[in-house]
Amino acid sequence: MKSPSGHIEVQVRAAPDLAYDVTYDGRPLLADGRLSLDVDHHRLGAAAHIKDAKVRGVDTTINPAVRLKAATLPDTYNELRVECAGGYAVTFRAYDQGVAYRFETALEAPQVKVFGEEAVFRFAADAPVFYPDEGKTFFSHNEQLYKPVNLTRLPVGNLATLPAVVVTAVGPRVAIAEADVESYPGLWLRATGGPALTAAFPPYPLEEKATKDRDVRVVRAADYIAVTTGTRAYPWRIIGVAATDADLITNSLVYLLQRPTELTDTSWIKPGKVAWDWWNDRNLAGVDFKPGVNTQTYKFFIDFAARNGIEYIILDEGWYKTGNLLQVSPGLDMPALLSYARAKNVGIILWAVWKTLADQFEPALAQFEAWGIKGVKVDFMQRDDQPVIDFYHRVARELAKRKMLVDFHGGQRPALMTRTWPNIISTEGVKGLEHLKWSNVSDPEHNVTLPFTRMFLGPMDYTPGAMLNATRAQFKPVFKQPMSMGTRAHQVAMYVVYESPLQMLADSPTSYMREAETTDFIRRIPTVWDETRVLDARIADHVVVARRNGGDWFVGAMTDWTPRELEIDLGAILPPANKDVTWHMTSFADGADAAKTPTSYRRENAVVTAHQRIKVKLAPGGGWAARISGVVGGKPGDQ
Repeated sequence: MKSPSGHIEVQVRAAPDLAYDVTYDGRPLLADGRLSLDVDHHRLGAAAHIKDAKVRGVDTTINPAVRLKAATLPDTYNELRVECAGGYAVTFRAYDQGVAYRFETALEAPQVKVFGEEAVFRFAADAPVFYPDEGKTFFSHNEQLYKPVNLTRLPVGNLATLPAVVVTAVGPRVAIAEADVESYPGLWLRATGGPALTAAFPPYPLEEKATKDRDVRVVRAADYIAVTTGTRAYPWRIIGVAATDADLITNSLVYLLQRPTELTDTSWIKPGKVAWDWWNDRNLAGVDFKPGVNTQTYKFFIDFAARNGIEYIILDEGWYKTGNLLQVSPGLDMPALLSYARAKNVGIILWAVWKTLADQFEPALAQFEAWGIKGVKVDFMQRDDQPVIDFYHRVARELAKRKMLVDFHGGQRPALMTRTWPNIISTEGVKGLEHLKWSNVSDPEHNVTLPFTRMFLGPMDYTPGAMLNATRAQFKPVFKQPMSMGTRAHQVAMYVVYESPLQMLADSPTSYMREAETTDFIRRIPTVWDETRVLDARIADHVVVARRNGGDWFVGAMTDWTPRELEIDLGAILPPANKDVTWHMTSFADGADAAKTPTSYRRENAVVTAHQRIKVKLAPGGGWAARISGVVGGKPGDQ
């Protein structure tokens, strides 16, 4: 079976067991991929007896409730459904963006145990892989570096979260991921020592042990991975295929393969920006009160948000007594704060440790609803076993009933659920800006790797916006006075390059007030998009992304520690028109001395046309951003 364009082909066979090959323009990408499912000690897919095989084509479109990449996504694929004796089938799909398959069962037993799932992603040849290595443990925030290493040089047995991105020997990039995960554990990957990665799954927990209020480890596990229904469809196993690095950024396969939402009304879901208190340690300067977890501090945050059109503020760790969401910190008058926020048209999002929320679920949500809370930031899950996956769905479902958003931190898997639950407004599971409070790992090279790796899964809450910017030599991790690595323009560009419908402003309000010109530029950048085009990209080196919201285009460019001069063809984004049609461009660029003083920038206005190519100079760890809007003169082009 071929993809609609004919570039990708998947060949499925059943002798002796189910297996498949994937080729791109006739060149082998994956060879002898294996798949089976152990349900109640019956291995489905082994010695498969095929009863029927049906092929169909689908050509439709999807209009996402929250426009992460685009207002409309083509959903076009060819499908092969292989029905096997024994009450199961395997469905394969070939898109122009890759291949996916899933098991489906129709077993007589109302409940079954899944003892294991075999998924072998065997590449045709050794190749570099960006592998988010987790070592030997399933207990993780899923915040790893994506460093390239050959498949055959990975430590045997080491686990990885998703995605693993392989730069194949024949050219295309392959991203291994999943979608539609429900009543099942999350997919992890395991290194084999050869040119193959295999599936690994956290076992079903039988006994847990909590450390403090947040680290809840599994201390006794079952020999099975899931308890589920006998009739169901299992998660999709995704082999994303991108002809170029740039195509990884626009690939929507993970979203397309999620279960469509059952929410009939999504008009209340409001993307936007949020002023965040934790990263900047609530460092407010020049105020006549002591900053901290108190009513005055958060009123200051609300005032800042209201003045700048920022939709939300977050009350992060400290607003409630540890272990009890129903006991507000003594310095906070929550009713007064909520009343003040409503008057200023600013929504409040509350942070919560997942286990505390799980233990106090109904009374906590009842209290949040009574207060008028707009969303909850749920943190510290650090697990992907079936009960935690069930928890993600429960939180999203119950918050949707109450018209609340949810931002999941401390885990990666909810990024795969945003079509099903569009109120999952963002997710973490990324080594973001917070790591610079205690380390130097979230550097510009890492930052320009993320759009091609972690962002493949879905929204990514990196939490950008640092106003104190440093070179590699200047940088020091300071927990209570944090800074970023790279330039100011590098931070600003993240608001265009990184996909997150809830985009944080991580620094303090007084820092943004002091840097009013930067703040004004950031606040005008949308968080949802009608169209995305990648103008230039090389994984771990540099990236230039253009995104359209309404009639305005926004462009973001970022580089690693290597200074670069990039050329941007405005004809690649602006509609074709006669030479008299002009546009207004406001740009935010590295200053001439940004290599030495990373806070240095230039904000400039210019008139441009679709026929122009503009040259952009990026300092080491630098960036560039622009807003291109409105027709200044001449006859408007077709927008």
